[in-house]
Amino acid sequence: MKDSLHDLIATERENEMKNAVEIKGLTKKYKDFTLGELDLSIPCGFATALIGANGAGKTTLIDILSGVTARNSGETVYFGDMTDIDDGELRNRIGYCSAVNFFPPDWTLRTVAQSMELGFDNFDRKRFSELCSRFKLGDPEEKKQKKLIKLSDGNKMRTYLAAVMARDTELLILDEPASALDPLARDLLCDLFREYLSERDGERTVLFSTHNIADMEFATDYAVFMARGKVVEAGYVEDLKEKYILVHGDGETAEKARPFMLSQTGGRSGFEGIALAENADMLGAFDTAVETPTLQQLSVGILRKAEEDGEE
Repeated sequence: MKDSLHDLIATERENEMKNAVEIKGLTKKYKDFTLGELDLSIPCGFATALIGANGAGKTTLIDILSGVTARNSGETVYFGDMTDIDDGELRNRIGYCSAVNFFPPDWTLRTVAQSMELGFDNFDRKRFSELCSRFKLGDPEEKKQKKLIKLSDGNKMRTYLAAVMARDTELLILDEPASALDPLARDLLCDLFREYLSERDGERTVLFSTHNIADMEFATDYAVFMARGKVVEAGYVEDLKEKYILVHGDGETAEKARPFMLSQTGGRSGFEGIALAENADMLGAFDTAVETPTLQQLSVGILRKAEEDGEE
């Protein structure tokens, strides 16, 4: 699977595929927080993760891209030539899902299906039933059903995801879709992302936010790291794993290695952190171990470095 994904990424780069979203000079200002100025591209055909701590600006960006919140300045271009998020055609091509209160609390699965069917001509009620079954939510056509307010946070999120993924869209914009899910449901979500992307042969895109990437690494092709309203790093996961290295060693070498590290943690017993791959030989000379980082390890290292820079 990994080799086939790597081949797919290489092929699509060679074909210079278009971006699903292009963000230019985007800003949003609040009393105590400013998003941007952001310049960012979301590649078409892949799953992109917005990664950052709580308060980094991920939800604000998601809300702007989905038309929930207005930006103060800048431009957002969808699918190469569409800029008006209020355009009916554009909204029909985008599936959006927030993390909380996406549907009224007194709705049931059947009410959700009825409302989505009325609101979107690309909603597939049969597909919704299939997704409800895969998420173990029950049959939306049954007469006796629980209201959403009676469901756990995890089952509410499963309902939201089933509803939005039952539409025939080209771009999914999802805010923290995995945060309330258990490990099995997160694994299923990763599978659904892959199925969604493969059904249109590179013409569909997933953009989702997360503050914990550990269980979603398999579903992530491109990563955007955010801190304090800014993008601090972005790239294809395979490229980032070549750009950075994971370094660890004993406590005696920690201070020698520090000048070549981007960020590190540890004490007398040892240290671990992230460095640029170009410093691998130098760090290896200090009797350290150098490995390819996971996306979770990259996230911790890159975001810790961003926070440290912000405190200076």
